[in-house]
Amino acid sequence: MAKIHHLNCATMCPYNARLMEGEGGWTEPAHLVAHVLVIESDDGLVLVDTGLGTADVANPQRTGALFRHLVRPSYTTAETAVERLRALGFEPADVRHIVLTHLDVDHAGGLGDFPGAQVHVFRTEMEAALNPGLREKLRYIQAQWAHGPKWVPYETQGDQWFGFDSVRAIEGLDTDVAIVPLIGHSRGHSAIAVRDGDGWLLHCGDAYFNRGEVETPPDAPAGVTVFESLVEIDRKSRLHNQQRLRELLVAHGDEVTAFCSHDRVEFDRLSGVQNVSGRVI
Repeated sequence: MAKIHHLNCATMCPYNARLMEGEGGWTEPAHLVAHVLVIESDDGLVLVDTGLGTADVANPQRTGALFRHLVRPSYTTAETAVERLRALGFEPADVRHIVLTHLDVDHAGGLGDFPGAQVHVFRTEMEAALNPGLREKLRYIQAQWAHGPKWVPYETQGDQWFGFDSVRAIEGLDTDVAIVPLIGHSRGHSAIAVRDGDGWLLHCGDAYFNRGEVETPPDAPAGVTVFESLVEIDRKSRLHNQQRLRELLVAHGDEVTAFCSHDRVEFDRLSGVQNVSGRVI
């Protein structure tokens, strides 16, 4: 069974923890993460998303004024995927594959740090990023793929994953990886399902932002609800897919562990981060 690591590849501190996380003070900043998976496979390392990259840290202006001032990322070199991997004893060339939930700035910023990797993505998302419409120009940073990634675009082909349309990516690995389209947040947004022993990890990207959204009944912080509505490309599809995730977890929560990109509590739980009492969350 392949070993899987959970990495935070960009701490983000938007204003007002109470609004964005549902807890903490009104004047305290929130603390969000960029949740990246690293899979040790028989064909080298596989990343699911990349967080921000070294070029973003070196030149924060390239990530856009709205992202910098609203999301307030840390821009810390030590948090980039390439440095996180070095801390684990790996080198950039060890990354053979990158599978993306979508191509927003905080998910694809590290592509340029792994120029030799194949980049697996839902074709609809790739086309949206390379040829953005008027509403999409701010979310996609063309400089993040100016190096010319080795794109491997996918289309759904009738495969099913727990009732969701999907397509298996990266044939031949010792761990199954599937792209599960969950459009709404962006035109080609997807979740990434990764086999983990007898169960599955489901990296939901930005299909939701807070764990309360996939509870039954849902309980989302007010600030998250507003933010999601501001950045969505297809509200009806986004809400529909959130409901499908809730139904999935009710029916198959013993087989599927779902998490999103930015919820710090989910990340701490899966990565084994300890709180101040020393107890694993």
